[in-house]
Amino acid sequence: MSLGDEHQATEGYGGTGQTRTRLPEGEGGGPYGGARRTGRSSSRSLVTVVGVVVLLIAAIAFANRGGDGSASGTPEADSPKAAATAPSGEKPVGTKTGGIPSGFAHDRQGAESAAANYAVALGSDGMFNKTTRHPIVDTIYTPAAADGLQSALDAAYSADFLSKLGLDSNGRPPQGSTFISRTIPVGTKVEQYSESSAKVAVWYMGLIGMAGEKSTDPVSTTWKTWTFDLQWTDGDWKIASDTQKDGPAPVPGDDVAAGSDEISKAVEEYGGFTYAR
Repeated sequence: MSLGDEHQATEGYGGTGQTRTRLPEGEGGGPYGGARRTGRSSSRSLVTVVGVVVLLIAAIAFANRGGDGSASGTPEADSPKAAATAPSGEKPVGTKTGGIPSGFAHDRQGAESAAANYAVALGSDGMFNKTTRHPIVDTIYTPAAADGLQSALDAAYSADFLSKLGLDSNGRPPQGSTFISRTIPVGTKVEQYSESSAKVAVWYMGLIGMAGEKSTDPVSTTWKTWTFDLQWTDGDWKIASDTQKDGPAPVPGDDVAAGSDEISKAVEEYGGFTYAR
């Protein structure tokens, strides 16, 4: 499971699927600019809260898992074309707000970059602590959506919920253990696009679990599709609402699972990416 499993999101525009290439942190730029979309804030906020709750259901399922946890799902009929994975030559964003990439281009590729990077932020372990969660939500959601989400998320990330994941009330793992929650985008698809709004689906693999000798929930993978409804707000793409669904999940390989020490070390040594076309 991944944060993506704790925060769902989906949207897409345009009828043509496109996949982004990932570039290491620090490479590139690409500012936003453009008009703003007027939305139905109350209904949008409600939809957003529902989307996040759906994401949390996945996290709760992980905390209480007992089955095989297999994900199901079929690719959309409007799948990306073979050439969609080719890089565009455009550089990724060069600015960050609160550690999260920002200033995305006011075009389709900018919307895809925003969706991929927002999925990473929502799937991070920072979502499990109130002091880091609030800035994340304020940064990537529209003001109306963020206002409706904060209290709902605070209630969802209760001490009881966190304890089921092996964390204390502040989202910290036991001494000697490493809690891992990461979202790794595999591709993006624009389902709808206009200058003021975009719907972008992010297909991703999530990592979630506790690495440690006494862990009863070792780090495992999950496959999801997160769809984001984005609005052009204050010169950047922001999430107005999001949804999530299982799959498509590939057939598991024959890789030998790494030990908890190796996984913990990998998480510490390997940083993430800024995602862009």
